[in-house]
Amino acid sequence: MPKPRPHPLKGPNRFKLGVFSTNADGGLAITTVPERWRAAWDDNLTAVGIADRAGLEFALPIARWKGFGGVTNVREWSFETFTWAAGLAAATRDIGLFMTVHVPLVHPVYAAKALATVDHISGGRAGLNIVCGWNPAEFAMFGAALDQDAYGRAGEWIEIIERAYGSSEPFDYAGRFYDLKGVVSRPASVQAPRPVTMNAAFGPPGRAFAARHCDFLFSTFSDIDDGAGHVADMRARSAEVGREVGVYTVCHVVCRETQQEAEAYYKRYALDEADHAAVDDHMAKKKEFAGSHDRDAFDLYRQRFAGGAGSYPLVGTPERIVEDLVRIADQGYAGAALTFVNYAYELPFFCDRVLPLMKQAGLRTS
Repeated sequence: MPKPRPHPLKGPNRFKLGVFSTNADGGLAITTVPERWRAAWDDNLTAVGIADRAGLEFALPIARWKGFGGVTNVREWSFETFTWAAGLAAATRDIGLFMTVHVPLVHPVYAAKALATVDHISGGRAGLNIVCGWNPAEFAMFGAALDQDAYGRAGEWIEIIERAYGSSEPFDYAGRFYDLKGVVSRPASVQAPRPVTMNAAFGPPGRAFAARHCDFLFSTFSDIDDGAGHVADMRARSAEVGREVGVYTVCHVVCRETQQEAEAYYKRYALDEADHAAVDDHMAKKKEFAGSHDRDAFDLYRQRFAGGAGSYPLVGTPERIVEDLVRIADQGYAGAALTFVNYAYELPFFCDRVLPLMKQAGLRTS
């Protein structure tokens, strides 16, 4: 087998970019506007193809099994992420392709085989987003409950995958959560010792897990100036265990020729024509069960939850957006996953106008 290229997230650009949640109806936007993202398979081929040709580093799916009600029942239509990544691996050339996996719902031996399959199809471009889950209504569909020690299970889960790739002989595994006999998984992944891993976490347990087991952490912030604290916290946690973990964030984007046009559209889709019942349901469940956001964000930034699941808004002209991206990079962030109301309509303008400005600003070499 030829030696694989470095994974795109290990490439030369100072600030990496990806598209997030194209596999799900609505993306991250909870809106009723007629141009909202429908996430058909052809839509995914189009959006990820645009990102691939433009040189963006990754495509990251969301793992969803149930919608959030309202008029749109947003995100109930979504593609399962192993098969989504496998299909896109055969249709793309350079972009990194992640799978987002709810640990308690997918057995590690199955995950090892499926992940390695995508890594081979893609020539070493696979990545794994390790999610412990937060929505009890989704887990109930599987007859499962949320773990009291979710990250304890996740630690065993990824350890089993790594051992399966690295062991030349079948092995037994006796842990708190898994008791396995004669484990073997061939082929191993193209990437060694395993494909790149990420975890999204705001609270201490998730960050401690990321420090030990992940290459990248995704973290949100309410204000860009708050970002440096999250990066410093993660650097300290990973240094304690002798590792380095890159920190990424998530942003929803409205990029237009004028600031007025961008702000007017943001107001239209995320306030005037938001799916308000779905926003209420999503915010209530996130606030009760997920440790993914600053608690004040739920009270202060309702528009951000309709606009992009509580992520930071990049709203304005190409120049204004690059100014914000420079500020984010200066906080120590290695990159961002981006969402749009309609990726196929809006991503070409972003790539054509924003990427050259990022290169001029020293954020990207290409």
